[in-house]
Amino acid sequence: MLKIVSWNIARRKEPWRRLLESGADVALLQEASRPPPKVAAGVGVAPAPWRTVGAKRPWRTAIVRISQQVKVEWIETKPIGEVKRGELAVSRLGTLDAAIVTLPDGEPITLVSMYAPWSRSHESTGSRRIVSDASAHRVVSDLSLLVGQEQGHRILAAGDLNILYGYGERGSLYWAGRYDSVFKRMEAIGLPFIGPQAPNGRQAEPWPAELPADSKNVPTYYTTRQSPATATRQLDFVFASRDLAKSIRVRALNESDQWGPSDHCVIEVEVS
Repeated sequence: MLKIVSWNIARRKEPWRRLLESGADVALLQEASRPPPKVAAGVGVAPAPWRTVGAKRPWRTAIVRISQQVKVEWIETKPIGEVKRGELAVSRLGTLDAAIVTLPDGEPITLVSMYAPWSRSHESTGSRRIVSDASAHRVVSDLSLLVGQEQGHRILAAGDLNILYGYGERGSLYWAGRYDSVFKRMEAIGLPFIGPQAPNGRQAEPWPAELPADSKNVPTYYTTRQSPATATRQLDFVFASRDLAKSIRVRALNESDQWGPSDHCVIEVEVS
């Protein structure tokens, strides 16, 4: 059994300490700043800068080896135009981290931690709206380089995409369509969305007016005006190769007493 957690830790230090107590083998982190020294001494991470290119963001995605029982080979990421053989071209360094993970007597699995930062619409639009689907599509494009054949791959990708699943803000069909295009692209390259979805996580209560009545979404993020108990939106998602998905269990640890010290909850993934 390979136990994985995916977690946007919101640049905070306490989640790093919680990881050591999680019982997980590997963590897929987003918005991770440099770990505290005592934590760093007990975990393994890729030797990449703790920043995301393009803005003052001193944090990045990271795949963290927690258990000494797993072997982790990090895949080095480089900017497009600078990549060499054996490296992975990434549109924006800091938004994607990848590694090949192997348990004793187990088959290798490629893990990907991904994050879609917000971007402001161009001034020519006359809008001040911030969007994240542009970043999400860049991540999908980068991730597709790890899928080299139609079948036979063993890939699990998870993270905070800052988009909605199955609907748009305030019921907008336009934004629902834009967000859906990200999930369709992931499925097209062989990595369908596998969770978390109810009953593997608490659903929003009271039910948000914008959320379709038949939605299985589980809230994974709360705003500054909310709390874990009143969180309404799911921004964190897990995708996996179809054959691999049959042996994966995904759930959101989003009850108030489970949430932890971040505005995103922990997503727990077990691969049998």
